[in-house]
Amino acid sequence: MNLHFGLRSLVCGALVSLGAISLVRAEGTYEIPAGAHFNQDKLAKVSEFFKNEVATGKIPGAMVLIQQHGKPVYKESFGVQDVVSKAPLTDKTIFRLFSMTKAITAVVSMQLLEEGKIKLDDPVSKYIPSFANMKVGVEKKADDGTKSLELVPLSRPMTVHDLMTHTSGVTYGFYGDSLVRKAYRDANIYAGDFDLAEFAERIAKLPLHNQPGGLWQYGHSTDILARVMEVATGKSLLTIERETLLDPLGMNDTRFLVTDPEKQKLMAQPLPTDSDFRVGRENDPTKVKKWESASGGMVSTMGDYTRFVQMLLNGGSFDGKTYLKPETFKLMTKDHIGPGSGVDRDYFYFPGDGFGFGLGLAVRTDPGNAKPPPPGDLGELKWDGASGCYFVIDPKQDMFFVLLEQTPTERQRVQRTLKQLVYESMEN
Repeated sequence: MNLHFGLRSLVCGALVSLGAISLVRAEGTYEIPAGAHFNQDKLAKVSEFFKNEVATGKIPGAMVLIQQHGKPVYKESFGVQDVVSKAPLTDKTIFRLFSMTKAITAVVSMQLLEEGKIKLDDPVSKYIPSFANMKVGVEKKADDGTKSLELVPLSRPMTVHDLMTHTSGVTYGFYGDSLVRKAYRDANIYAGDFDLAEFAERIAKLPLHNQPGGLWQYGHSTDILARVMEVATGKSLLTIERETLLDPLGMNDTRFLVTDPEKQKLMAQPLPTDSDFRVGRENDPTKVKKWESASGGMVSTMGDYTRFVQMLLNGGSFDGKTYLKPETFKLMTKDHIGPGSGVDRDYFYFPGDGFGFGLGLAVRTDPGNAKPPPPGDLGELKWDGASGCYFVIDPKQDMFFVLLEQTPTERQRVQRTLKQLVYESMEN
């Protein structure tokens, strides 16, 4: 969800202390000078934190990997993959990614962009004709305080770029109380067994939350993008992803379904008291269905996702193979919704303070408003999901970390603490 490149000019050259680290103050933010390394004694605090989380029953378990210069500097598992079976976490444990699926979809869409199969300025209606007739829902408030929805025409066609940047106006119905989101809830869009083609038609019948390009709006844009990808290639989403990314990268356990009974035993489970992921229909990968949810339907393992994130840290290449050309990667990881873009942000701007958004990833562009600013470097890339899975890429330090867990209620607190501890473990 964020990225930014280059070191900001140093202010007064002053060194300050944050926690146990000496950091350089750069235009109000705190950045560790390039070339930092990890102190293993300080990394022990990561272990202490997660062991306590498990011991106090807040989470069932978690896996954490920190990798720098292409090699693991920290890799630990805590707790169990399932408190009912007591099965231990292993490298074969399968996690539901939820929205970290979006990052995979985004990379594959960039590959199609590179091949000329799709273009950023293509109207979505070129691939899904029903999207030409969509309307925007504008809330009107009467004198008595009641609200109604007025449907107005599109000011311009929705484009592939809008889908990639979450500015299409397509939303989710499981958060917020706007009338458009309520329309999503009332439409029962997850009913029955449907594929991406049918799902796109269901979305086309609903009003958009805003005019295309007007607001960063988290929602099913990535699922609509996936349908565009299917039409453009004549192949199913999983087929495209396996051919261009998953199979070449060796991500053999990253799929939409887990139908093998033996592999089903390897799935990490949330605490029985914390099993509501609050993201619409529960996406159970053990039940065969047509829908390949590009927004949140994939499962993966630490080994698989590590290869994917290392490829991103490398700028689009891995093990001698190029998955994205340098210019394509640069296009993907620059901020597309910053000043001058015309894109607004509201309370539901999930990339967060200090972050812009590229074509599928958050990009850290500035320190943000918090005092002191959260740790990290300009140019950071990140995303996470409702299950607590989370990754952060720091190109400046040639480092990334991945957290895999199934802890919907505790996820934001755990993610925030992990990031703080990771950066407090770095020193020059």
